[in-house]
Amino acid sequence: MKLTDKVAVITGGATGIGGAAAELFAAEGAVALVLDYCETEGPATVERIRQAGGKAAFYRIDVRSEPEVADVFRRIAEAYGRVDILVCSAGVLTGAYRSIGELSEEDWNATLDTNLKGTYLTAKHAAHLLELAGETVLLLIASGAGVHGGSSSFAYAASKAGIHGMYHNFVKDLGPKGTRVHVICPGGIATPLKLKNVAEGARARGEDAEHAVEAASQNLGDPMGVARVLAFLASDDGSYVRGTVFTR
Repeated sequence: MKLTDKVAVITGGATGIGGAAAELFAAEGAVALVLDYCETEGPATVERIRQAGGKAAFYRIDVRSEPEVADVFRRIAEAYGRVDILVCSAGVLTGAYRSIGELSEEDWNATLDTNLKGTYLTAKHAAHLLELAGETVLLLIASGAGVHGGSSSFAYAASKAGIHGMYHNFVKDLGPKGTRVHVICPGGIATPLKLKNVAEGARARGEDAEHAVEAASQNLGDPMGVARVLAFLASDDGSYVRGTVFTR
């Protein structure tokens, strides 16, 4: 197994790419620590991992709140003493299909606070635990949106471009301390976030949302496909990879 005895923290680990990564990391021997706001799907993901023979735990977190993020990483430090792998995948998409003149400040703040501020706070409070572990990996989930193309949401594009921009600073700051940093930009993946966005787009065009979601589910990529990329990057096999990684 590629990740035996590694302590892997995954924000947004209840569903989508984060959930798939948690399950695959555990299958590869890691202890998967699922951090998520959702108190139903998070424990359900942990239970699936345990039923399959893996090790996992759930921590409820609001990545927008520094006191909550600090408390969760304090508890992780007490329980495990280190973090070997950190995946920052918590994210939302609001303000979709709104022109710049229609985009509300509320939608802008909601997206930037979760996607960009949440990544900053998570990395901030995990940094010491990464350093304690020695050779570690930080995986930042950005997107093709905002990096090499647009998005249905100005706010989402800005947040993902911001994550991509922070990557360069993480390399300079954490790299000398032993952390290998990668930024991953998935394309069209059938996550709950993406399928909700597909439904919103259909309704905005006056189309049938249920039919649009069904069609998209057949054509979009599987979150587990991205999880396999993440598992490779988190392992020693990925140690020669540098720069931005784009996936389907």
